Amino acid sequence: MSGDMLFRGPSDLHTHSRVSDGTESPSRLVREAAAAGLGAVALTDHDSTAGWHEASGEAQKQNITFIPGMEFSTRYGYKSVHLLAYLFDPLSADLVAETARIRESRLKRAESIVRRIGVDYDLDWDDVLAQTTPGATVGRPHIADALVARGHVPTRSEAFTGILHPRNGYYLPHYAPDPLLAVTLVRRAGGVPVIAHPATRGRDAMIDEQHLSQLVDAGLFGLEIDHRENTDDGKVRLRELAKKFGLVLTGSSDYHGAGKPNRLGENTTADEVLQAIINEGTGSSPVYPGAR
Repeated sequence: MSGDMLFRGPSDLHTHSRVSDGTESPSRLVREAAAAGLGAVALTDHDSTAGWHEASGEAQKQNITFIPGMEFSTRYGYKSVHLLAYLFDPLSADLVAETARIRESRLKRAESIVRRIGVDYDLDWDDVLAQTTPGATVGRPHIADALVARGHVPTRSEAFTGILHPRNGYYLPHYAPDPLLAVTLVRRAGGVPVIAHPATRGRDAMIDEQHLSQLVDAGLFGLEIDHRENTDDGKVRLRELAKKFGLVLTGSSDYHGAGKPNRLGENTTADEVLQAIINEGTGSSPVYPGAR
């Protein structure tokens, strides 16, 4: 640690709890982060800040820094674009309204998918609810877990490559705003926006440079480069774009507990990059060890 840094690394800035599609409570996730040797962790549940209070309290007990965050669901054309948002005001009226709209759409979409699957498999909505916690952002991962519990597939991953794959006809989209609106809302709320895993399908399937330029003008701060799903050629392109537009590059695990093979700390963010994010954010603050 050097300069004005009040945290210690390594830092994992992309994780999920049971508030969205992870399998662990926020407090257990933080305990696992500390056990993995992390000095800072961000909780970035999908379209929800409901886990912040529990996670920050546990971070104090574990003597690590907690970074408040969220993964904002957006869509550009037919492409799903996920936006990591850090240190924003969780009470921002516009942001709260937009994420509530997304969660409601996710819920209705999930109910419709389950009805479709239920025609061919023994599965109903109660099976899905049994895989969630109160207030959770319900989505396809919970349907996958219900399929596992019912014995239709052995793992969540195989549910996604099998029954839940779009080719099988059960898939339906949900509402998501354009990334430009999401970046604007995050910035208005004092937050710091970073595009999550932008190169999972390679450089040719990434968001185009013209639209990225618009996002930068609206306040986009960075790109998540070190993520197990970004391709090698995609990472080369991300470095080119980051240099051209003056964006920071982050690294994260995208941890989901038992929901994915991703492990806490398998990718991390450089201390100077996290400090830049902290310096930029004004909507909420990190919770440092020893804070009262």
